[in-house]
Amino acid sequence: MENRSDVTRIPDVTVRAFAGSLEHLLAELERIDLLIAAEIARARRLHAGDEQFRGLYISEAEVDLLLKQPVGQPRWAATGPAVFEHEGAALDQIRLMNRRRCHQSAKDGIELRLECLERSFGLDPFEADALLVCLAVEMDLRYEKLYAYLQDDVTKKRPSVGLVLNLLAPTTEGGLEARRYFSAEGSLFGNHLLTLFDDPAQPHPPLLARSLGVDPRIVRYLLNSDVLDERIRPFATLIDPGEAPTGSGIDETTRRRLVTLVRSTAPVRPVIVHLRGPYGVGRHRMATAVCRDVGLRVLSADAAQLTHDTENGPSVVELVQREARLQGAAVLWKNFDALLTEDRKPRLASFVEALKGRPTLTFLAGEARWEPTEALRATCLVTLELKRPSWAERLALWSAVLDGHEVDPDVDLGTLTTTFRFTGGQIHDAAAMAATLAGLRGAERARLSLADLYEACRFQSNQRLSALARKIVPRYRWDDIILPGDRVERLREICNHMKYRERVHSEWGFDRKLSLGKGLSVLFSGPSGTGKTMAAEIIASTLGLELYKIDLSVVVSKYIGDTEKNLSRIFTEAETSNAILFFDEADALFGKRSGVKDSHDRYANIEIGYLLQRMEEYDGVVILATNLRKNMDEAFVRRLQFTVEFPFPDEEDRRRIWRGVWPDDTPRDPALDIDFMARRFEIAGGSIRNIALAAAFLAADDGNVVTMSHLMHATKREFQKMGKVVTEGQFRDGGAKFLEASGDLG
Repeated sequence: MENRSDVTRIPDVTVRAFAGSLEHLLAELERIDLLIAAEIARARRLHAGDEQFRGLYISEAEVDLLLKQPVGQPRWAATGPAVFEHEGAALDQIRLMNRRRCHQSAKDGIELRLECLERSFGLDPFEADALLVCLAVEMDLRYEKLYAYLQDDVTKKRPSVGLVLNLLAPTTEGGLEARRYFSAEGSLFGNHLLTLFDDPAQPHPPLLARSLGVDPRIVRYLLNSDVLDERIRPFATLIDPGEAPTGSGIDETTRRRLVTLVRSTAPVRPVIVHLRGPYGVGRHRMATAVCRDVGLRVLSADAAQLTHDTENGPSVVELVQREARLQGAAVLWKNFDALLTEDRKPRLASFVEALKGRPTLTFLAGEARWEPTEALRATCLVTLELKRPSWAERLALWSAVLDGHEVDPDVDLGTLTTTFRFTGGQIHDAAAMAATLAGLRGAERARLSLADLYEACRFQSNQRLSALARKIVPRYRWDDIILPGDRVERLREICNHMKYRERVHSEWGFDRKLSLGKGLSVLFSGPSGTGKTMAAEIIASTLGLELYKIDLSVVVSKYIGDTEKNLSRIFTEAETSNAILFFDEADALFGKRSGVKDSHDRYANIEIGYLLQRMEEYDGVVILATNLRKNMDEAFVRRLQFTVEFPFPDEEDRRRIWRGVWPDDTPRDPALDIDFMARRFEIAGGSIRNIALAAAFLAADDGNVVTMSHLMHATKREFQKMGKVVTEGQFRDGGAKFLEASGDLG
């Protein structure tokens, strides 16, 4: 097939366009039939005397002829004139007519798959004809017998390299030159359009004796099938971008810049775009929008599935890249982070190698940072970090996805938007789940409640933090905590800080004055049992956020550098968890920095410095609790937004705690002397709770009513647990008689 530019020299004669790809293939196979017919004619002249046993034995006359034949010269060279002398005119006529009809088909907008294949993979006329010779047996089994006859072997029903060269390069010099088309670097084999296979009875045959076949996916493509290659179908999907949805939430400026870059660069060298960002931030939408504007479909493939390749065939990456060319699509590799782990470095190297030689558009979507290797220097590599939407953008997204749903009047989308710093994808998922939860209540037309939306949002928050911390389900409310008024007011200020942070930071512009995160760092200090954990639960309940208590035994490591790694994992997961981090006994991790006497002191100080940095960058809430405020590093404490001191309760606070500790359903003796308990025993709220619970169990085993005797018994056990000595003097003014009655005094 000559260069398509020759068509301009064809006289302007009206011809009929091809109806489609199949008609075009059949027309091109007419030329192949002529070439085969001419070759058969020469073969008959060569073997005129032994047709009956052709392919079954080698005669003495044939041996003599082989000895006289020059090296590299075809066996038929001395049997008569070349094909072009007899069939050349017919070949030229078919070629000319097919070229005219292809030209007319292009004018009429008719896609011809063979021509598309030639353009996509840069095939020249010889390569296209070689493909046709091999394709013939896939379209008509009669070619198997013809090829067996020409190859002098009834078992060789597929064309060999030698046969293709005899048909398409009928000179010694041309045949030797054309061998380059059958190398791994050529278009036919480099793109896995053709495959080589051997006869099991002849191990390690020469190249000329090896048989050729068209890859099954290429056969289906030429026969108008757009079904994905079955080898990639389990983890790849073809997407037609269509029209971009309204309110898609992507950065339009970034999209326009990418479109300009792709249009100017992709025809010259590969364009690879690394899209970074958390789930739902718009990586897929960005890739789809860009492809829509440049006229490409999207072949989405899962990089996490690149676990193994076929032993002798093309790699999975090569199959995906080839499919993208066939479909006129860019490739979007999802879960690219799966290739960035230490154990997958060799696979990443082969993946990158496959990318660099393909003049197409590729998107890599993931969350982790990636420093590309020098192998991609010849490509146009762009790294884009897609940010979470702003408060105003999130509010607009919530309004859009809830449009059409019936929502309770008490649902405040502004508060919901502030509480959950979701990406666009998470907002869509949360809204869909809230609708499902509302539907489960059984109403005909379920109305979305505040509880539905908050439950759905909490479910969408990243759950992986559970592997690093213990989730605490908040049970307490403001009425449960007994503290001085100014302390309660400070706790409410903490909640308001988070409730109105978007208004202050975004609407009022304070984010332009802050170089670090918009999060909140709080220190709770005070004796054990004074309500620090309870306060953290109340804040989490008020804000509608999940509370995770960090297990310091998992975080702190004696090995240098491991503590920082553990902290990094916690804060990284917390970024997408919309959770409050609660560090109990924080002085073990955030203690005073010491003078550097050895390497351990130096690294201990580095840990504190690293933690300060991560807390300042974190956009959520971090609560530190300590029983020993004096052990905390003062420079560290000064950089926290809030500090709340939890005092030991006085008598009046203890009385309020005693009165509020009992559930309404607990049976109590009217003679319970709560005033006596508050006055006589100076203990914290946590101990009061323990005593009340222990007394309830004692009552359950003794009359089912909580009495003073049960309280005295439980108090004694609590004092013993705390290492305090129980004396008779502690129970005067009436307390001793209850212990005496129960036989517990002394």
